[in-house]
Amino acid sequence: MRLLLIEAEALAARQTMHVLKACRAIVEHAESGEDGLDLARHYDYDLVLLDHALPGLDGTEVVRRMRAAGINTPAVVMTAQSQADINVRAFQAGADDVIRKPFDPAELQARLQAIMRRSRGYSQPTLVLGSLQLNLDSREVFVGGTSVRLTGKEYAVLRLLVLRKGMVLTKDMFLDHLYGGTGEPDSKIIDLLVSRVRKKLADAGAPDAISTVWGHGHMMRAVAVPSRASAPATDLTVRPTAAARKLAAA
Repeated sequence: MRLLLIEAEALAARQTMHVLKACRAIVEHAESGEDGLDLARHYDYDLVLLDHALPGLDGTEVVRRMRAAGINTPAVVMTAQSQADINVRAFQAGADDVIRKPFDPAELQARLQAIMRRSRGYSQPTLVLGSLQLNLDSREVFVGGTSVRLTGKEYAVLRLLVLRKGMVLTKDMFLDHLYGGTGEPDSKIIDLLVSRVRKKLADAGAPDAISTVWGHGHMMRAVAVPSRASAPATDLTVRPTAAARKLAAA
């Protein structure tokens, strides 16, 4: 998952980023409300986590301007103050949650996961698409009761596809969410990762879960009840280089 943290205080930012990266998030950091709002306008994030007490634009005003600009990315406001009016203003501006500082790391992670799930139409930690089950907490994947073993990057690909089911995801979107715009490998790595995930799902009984829209990207479809008699999916992906194979195994 790709998160935007807007926090002006350097120590608080480092501590919060440590918590977020512990749950394998790609985190981008902005030090002011203006810079954070600019990033939110131009890039696709799974969630924006921002402090209320920001210089210039405070957190509530950033959320209000995000919503006014049509940005529906989930937003969680952090505050060290206990006044109820701050919470009320944040929710009225369009925040999805308010969390009090200092926060418990496990609670923050659980809150963010729950908000991201709900924003994609899922109320439970286990995402279900037909016979496919993906548990966000345990990172386990099953098709019709059959366990599907995925590498870290393969899981990230499948998670993104499931959370954005029905949406065509481009290679650039995958690269942004998997690598955060830094140290990105060749885009052919996405072809390899999708091909591997598709094959593993097919071996478990879901051969047609991922569709490729040629020239555009990949999309998750509803997964039918598995049938061992089903024909294996046809893999039309261009074969990757040895360097791409090495990156995919990471």
